[in-house]
Amino acid sequence: MAASPALKVKIQIYHGDDIAMGPGKADLLEAIATHGSISAAGRALGMSYRRCWMLVDVMNRCWADPLVDTTQGGNRGGGADVTQTGRQVLRLYRAMQQMIADQASDEWAALSSLLRPPR
Repeated sequence: MAASPALKVKIQIYHGDDIAMGPGKADLLEAIATHGSISAAGRALGMSYRRCWMLVDVMNRCWADPLVDTTQGGNRGGGADVTQTGRQVLRLYRAMQQMIADQASDEWAALSSLLRPPR
């Protein structure tokens, strides 16, 4: 059975050449908030710790305040938390995604009706 056409809007916020926020980074912030560590967030998302750490590093360098606060491991282990700024950026980013999806619904319905039927 062929899939019906789908619209995927991908918002990326650039800071110079770096992507300061995008869908993957937003998902990572949510996973860090849920799991309390970068490594656990990575496992939940199927990403390596190194990749997650690189994404966190880019986010923390791009914004005026860090989005993720980390503590080094030790006897009790390390951890990570999304900062107040991180929660605000995530909330505003998700709201922007929803606003664009809502605004595009009529246009997408008209545009998708012009596509060739799936095979």
